Amino acid sequence: MSSTATFATFRRILTQLRHDPRAVALLIAMPTVLMVLLRFVLNSAQRFSGIAPALLGIFPFTIMFLITSITTLRERTTGTLERLMTMPIGKLDLVFGYALAFGLLAVVQVTVAVSVSLAWLGLAITGSMWTLLLITTLDALLGTALGLFVSAFARTEFQAIQFMPVIVLPQFLLCGLFVPRGAMGWLLNAASDVLPLSYAVDALTQVARSAEVDGVLLRNMLIVACCAVLALVLGAATLRRRTP
Repeated sequence: MSSTATFATFRRILTQLRHDPRAVALLIAMPTVLMVLLRFVLNSAQRFSGIAPALLGIFPFTIMFLITSITTLRERTTGTLERLMTMPIGKLDLVFGYALAFGLLAVVQVTVAVSVSLAWLGLAITGSMWTLLLITTLDALLGTALGLFVSAFARTEFQAIQFMPVIVLPQFLLCGLFVPRGAMGWLLNAASDVLPLSYAVDALTQVARSAEVDGVLLRNMLIVACCAVLALVLGAATLRRRTP
């Protein structure tokens, strides 16, 4: 890997995003809008505080997955990535450059959503705000990494969107948001154990209920981070020097 090549890709993506301010504004604002909607639908600060921490991870994860997969697919299908691959630049340089650019957006997105939820919507947590922010950022980065990875298996933007019910929705249903994972049948529990979003939701739930940073919390955060890095490495492996 070359830091120069990685940051060159990072700057190129940010330049492209700067020319589409409406899309960037929508991307940053959407999780916050969803949290505001949830607060008024529940109409109870207590109920909101019970479910909001998990959704602070799920909403950015889902949105970043969709945006990243569609944007990266567009660059694949228009030949941009193929032209870049003819230059002396490594696959990991490209993928991590994309991850840094979209990751920066994810950090801003999550910071706004967490700040509004804590300061205005009445979200109450026992743990540290910074720990909550770190976990939700890791979750958004995981969505970014998975979006980069699955873009290799789609030929059109519609196909990219079709990966959402395959990759995102099963994790949404099995992460413990609706039913505790321990209360599921053994098969569903086993499936939940191999899905990274489950560990993100476990970590967020623990931060909401406890101020202790123990080994379980650190383990869950490490699993989410490692899954994001693994997805990026697999995404780099799918890049081709020429279109088949």
